Amino acid sequence: MAAGIYVGSTTGYSGKNMVIMGIGLRLQKDGYKVGYMKPVGAMPDEREGKLGDEDAYFVTEVLGLKQDPALTTPVVVTQDFKVKAFSGQCEDLVPSILSAYEELSADKDVMIVAGSGSMYSGRYCNVHATNVVEKLGIKAVVIDRMHNELGYDYLAILKDTLGDKMSGVILNDIPANFMPEVETLIKPFLENNGIEVLGVIPKDPLMGAIKVSDLAERLGGKVISAHNKADKVVENFLIGTMQVENFMTHFKKNKNSAVIVGGDRSDVQLVALEGSCPCLVLTGNLYPNDIILTRSEVLSIPIVVVRDDTFTVAKKMEAILSRHKLRDMIKIKQGAQLVSTSLDFEYLKKDIGLA
Repeated sequence: MAAGIYVGSTTGYSGKNMVIMGIGLRLQKDGYKVGYMKPVGAMPDEREGKLGDEDAYFVTEVLGLKQDPALTTPVVVTQDFKVKAFSGQCEDLVPSILSAYEELSADKDVMIVAGSGSMYSGRYCNVHATNVVEKLGIKAVVIDRMHNELGYDYLAILKDTLGDKMSGVILNDIPANFMPEVETLIKPFLENNGIEVLGVIPKDPLMGAIKVSDLAERLGGKVISAHNKADKVVENFLIGTMQVENFMTHFKKNKNSAVIVGGDRSDVQLVALEGSCPCLVLTGNLYPNDIILTRSEVLSIPIVVVRDDTFTVAKKMEAILSRHKLRDMIKIKQGAQLVSTSLDFEYLKKDIGLA
């Protein structure tokens, strides 16, 4: 019988796909036959007439698995599904999940089961993580990503709920300046509450980065210059609403940041271009003057023009950079490396019963 591990998280967008692919690729490298399943898919995606989940399709491709989408994701949350579920017409979905798991795990050494949203997402139709973990009889690993602070209370309550079914936790996206607190306070607190800390993954700017072309699309804007450099990567952003002198001080400290600035602020635009920012995002649907356009082409720095005002664009950028999906091979390799070096694989293998 295959060993099983459920990878869930305290909130959505916590890095589940990165951790799953990292664990899967590492175990494959170690010689294990790995299977994958995402019991509940919240991102419906139909390919060749078969309904599945967008993330699940992607992860199976990265892990090199050939699986029937109906088995990989037996429950897909479509609008029709939601209407039925909230109307009290939700059938018992657990048998189809158990049946699919049994079929997929038949010739595998280990199964990785992916959560959707948080550990309690899907409670409205009894397919939340704590129920699925119990019914499948497997262990759970919970990711807690750093958002201002860590969800240590949430993790402690999950331990109370799952007991021995909780293999441990992974603390993700931890900034360097917060590492001492994690090591001296948070980690000891969790371990004193019987929670194994399987790994602490440091913050890596590349993991939240996005290509200029993708950024333009997500912001509802368009690239108007240096199109051949639209694959440049943006790791962060700066808002250029201040006086030029103040902007220059901030800009020198944040070299890999896109600069969001009003289309009429040619003074800030020029400073950003000459300082080799990855791209300019001009707000208010205002196009730059000819000098800025020419410098952009000469310096090969793309300019993106968007309709929204500067504040709205900044809020959107913040959300995009924190939630951008792992889709580039360079990010997948980097993520897999982070997971491989940060996790205690020996403990994990032993705990889930992987010989």
